[in-house]
Amino acid sequence: MEAPATYVADASRNEKTVGLVILFGPPGAGKGTQAKRLAEIYAIPQISTGDILRENVARGTELGKKAKSIMEHGDLVPDQLVCDMVSERLKSADCNRGCILDGFPRTVTQAERLDIWIDGKFFDNERARTLPPIVIQVKVEYNSLLQRLTGRRTCPTCGRIYNVHFQPPTIAGICDGDRSKLEMRPDDAEDVIAERLKAYDNQTLPLADYYRKSGRLLEIDGDQPVDQVTAAMLKAIENGHSL
Repeated sequence: MEAPATYVADASRNEKTVGLVILFGPPGAGKGTQAKRLAEIYAIPQISTGDILRENVARGTELGKKAKSIMEHGDLVPDQLVCDMVSERLKSADCNRGCILDGFPRTVTQAERLDIWIDGKFFDNERARTLPPIVIQVKVEYNSLLQRLTGRRTCPTCGRIYNVHFQPPTIAGICDGDRSKLEMRPDDAEDVIAERLKAYDNQTLPLADYYRKSGRLLEIDGDQPVDQVTAAMLKAIENGHSL
C-alpha cells in the first residue's frame, strides 16, 4: 500500500480538474481527515460548512451577521443561509479545478440546491462545468463509531488528537508532545453521540438514496485503515467520471 505522501508527490494530480467531490458519512467516520488528504493531493480546497460559517461570522459579513443572530438565539442556521454561504465560496477562483465538500450537502434540500447551481454552470473553468459531482459515502459500523468518538481525546494546547482505544498517548491522559492534560469534547459523550447519530440518520442518510437514484453514489468502507480509505477514495475519484 502506497503512503499518502506518494500520492501528494504525483504532480499530475496537482493539476487535474476533478470537479466537485462530495464526502458524507456519520460523525466519527473520518471524513475530515480524508478531505484534508484529498485537498492536499489534488491541490484544491476543502470546503467545510463549519469553517465557512465561522469565517463569515468573524469577518462580519451580512451572511455572517444573520447566522450569528440565529445562533445566539440557539437556533439552527437554516438551509437557505448555509446554501448562500457555500454558493459564494464555490465561486472563488481556487475552486476552478474543483473542491472537496466536507459536510455539504447535509440534507436532500441542500443537495437539490447544489444540483441547481451545477446546472447553472457557475464554475469559471469549462472542464469543471461539465463534470458531474463525485459522491462518496463513508460507511462505518455503529460500534466502531462509538469507539472512535467516545475514545477521542484532544490536547487543548497543541490540538493533537488521540484515541484511548486505537491511538493512546504514551502516558494515559497526557499529551506526548507538551504534557498537557488531554480533554474529552462535550459532544463526544455517549448520550450526545447517540443524538448526533440519530440526527445524521434522519437528515443526512437520505442523501444516499438521493444520489443512488442518479447513479452517482460510491460507497467506501470507512472501517479500513486510514491509508486504505485514502487509496479507495482516489480510485473512486479517478474512475468516478466514467460512471
